[in-house]
Amino acid sequence: MMKHLGTGDPVRLGPYRLLGVLGEGGMGKVYVGQDQAGTAAAVKVLRSELAHDAGLAQRFVREALAASAVRSPGVAAVLGAQTEGGRPWIATEFLAGPTLDQIVDRHGPLDDMRLRALAVSIAHTLRDIHAAGFIHRDLKPPNIVVTADGPRIIDFGIARPEHGLTLTTTGQIPVTPGYGAPEQVLGQRVAPAADIFSLGAVLVYAATGHRAFGGAHVAAVQYEVVHGEPHWDGLTPEQHALIAPCLAKDTAARPTPEQIADAFALPKKARAVWRHGPIADAIKERERAIRELTAPLLTTRPVAAAPSRRRLLTGFAAGGALLAATGGTGWWLLRDKSPDRKDLFTVPPAVKTPTARILSADDGDYIVGGQAKPLWSHEKVLSTDSPAPLPIRDVLIAGPDSGGIAAFNVVDGKRRWQAPDVQMASGYLSLSDRLVAAVGKDGTLHTFVPSTGEPKWTAPAEARTLLAADAEAVYVLTKDYRLRAVGRSDGGTRWTALAPTQFRSGIRSPGVVDGNVLVVASTSGHALAVDTRTGSTLWALYNQSRKNPLVPATRSGVVYLNGMSLAARRLSDGKELWQEKDDDSSSYEWGPATVHGDSVYAAMHGIATRFGASDGAVRWQGPVGGSQPLLIQGSGAWTIDDHNPIAALRALDIEDGSTVWTYNLPYWSVGTTLAVGGNRAFAASGTALFAFPVF
Repeated sequence: MMKHLGTGDPVRLGPYRLLGVLGEGGMGKVYVGQDQAGTAAAVKVLRSELAHDAGLAQRFVREALAASAVRSPGVAAVLGAQTEGGRPWIATEFLAGPTLDQIVDRHGPLDDMRLRALAVSIAHTLRDIHAAGFIHRDLKPPNIVVTADGPRIIDFGIARPEHGLTLTTTGQIPVTPGYGAPEQVLGQRVAPAADIFSLGAVLVYAATGHRAFGGAHVAAVQYEVVHGEPHWDGLTPEQHALIAPCLAKDTAARPTPEQIADAFALPKKARAVWRHGPIADAIKERERAIRELTAPLLTTRPVAAAPSRRRLLTGFAAGGALLAATGGTGWWLLRDKSPDRKDLFTVPPAVKTPTARILSADDGDYIVGGQAKPLWSHEKVLSTDSPAPLPIRDVLIAGPDSGGIAAFNVVDGKRRWQAPDVQMASGYLSLSDRLVAAVGKDGTLHTFVPSTGEPKWTAPAEARTLLAADAEAVYVLTKDYRLRAVGRSDGGTRWTALAPTQFRSGIRSPGVVDGNVLVVASTSGHALAVDTRTGSTLWALYNQSRKNPLVPATRSGVVYLNGMSLAARRLSDGKELWQEKDDDSSSYEWGPATVHGDSVYAAMHGIATRFGASDGAVRWQGPVGGSQPLLIQGSGAWTIDDHNPIAALRALDIEDGSTVWTYNLPYWSVGTTLAVGGNRAFAASGTALFAFPVF
């Protein structure tokens, strides 16, 4: 439960306004913070009375370095840190979910499927932590947060490089009693196997509700860890056989993270176990709480100045006379008084996504291998030149038949609003799901509230094409082929940079941003990485693709590039981590990659492949009939089969690559595009727009 700020608590740290206290310990406090863009963060700060202690401050710095060095979907991403001057703090991604100990305390031990899903997920994350050269050293139930996307490991407070000894001083316990490995208790050199022991203790607790090692006092517990036998009661024989090797006293006898993930044999469909049942309800409750907590900072216009949002949305749903009379123009364009500049940068919070029900073959919702049935479809609503549709919470942005951009209701496909004076060819971007950005005919950057179409701030960006956006800026290609960053807080130009010669006439959309790196591609198949803080070039890669459009994808400090090879490269310097190259790459090339969880999905010459994101290992292959992107939603990998003249929607099971659904779209394949969101798959084919359920 979050507490209100008290006497002595700071109200701001760096760019974060502090809203309340999440928790506190001997070293510091953790606050809920919110930056100017409205993004929530967990901000950990060293206690003011300890800031002068060089040893503690150094440990705090190590925590920031360790947490930021680990690139994994299983840890909370570091958003920022201050380690020099003033009071040290670390801001990490806010995870809306209960900790594992809270789940077991309130809902009891995990069932077998959730236990296996937990084991596999944490094993994969430990693999990533160890691959970065670190050992967590304090894995325990309170340091595992369960979110809708799965378990995440937090708190790198005593994480150290592999070569470091356990830190001990007189009277201090270096690890949590009952979860630290025997070698940690004894103060010996610690290797990655220590985290495996901790994982074993966590799994015993998750499966039974009691600790693997108990005792009347700390010394008794630590003695049991070093010399005693774990308490196995409550485990099934199969669970005992899987967990027991993790708790071996001999470090050499403990399995590796990969062996654990393989041994627990994650059941089919298990990736969705955290999205159903009482645990999912607890996650949703915390998500709702953080939305309500951050919403008061984002003031909206007075109700008296315009119809209420409820009345406005009711009018939309009923095809209200106001919209019909103004040709789709919103009420705000009819007001006599224009809002001031400050008001234009006051942005409402993102609305809730109206998620569709996930279908189940076991419940008779569909037949495996059959034809998909659309949720809805509308003919002659799109321009054949429309970019791929863009789902933003409750609307789908696309290029309508009458020009500009328009928003369609994701629930029924009906048009909500239209901005006819922007250029669909320049593309559109979601800004944290709170704004949609588009480009006017004169190059002005325009922003709109996605749900209602209300115009917000503009910027004279001289933009030709929208490339990408992050929490700080929108990145565009200017009319004279330069790269430019436009600040989201004030619409001002942050920097303008001239790209290398090979990129000056052919940068294409979309680009991607990860951390402080923007990656864009040229029409000639070159890739360019740029520092988002300065616009300076970090590295470039030439001739990656010659036939297929080069579309970069990023996750956790790695960029994945398609083309003659499917290559994973380190974002910071472009160093190749792995690549998959076909023997006949002169004839065929990889289509754009999609990164989801610990996997990368891409297709070449009609065959889709799922790779391990960290090592490029092939997980499965399945037929798709083309090389279009595979987009992940529900338990399916969705793509457009453009091998034949008539396009088809194809859905593969992400567990084994088998075809689950197909749907023959009624138009030629050229220009058919796909998007996913809110448990729906959206296809734009010719001038028609379709929405499909997911499984």
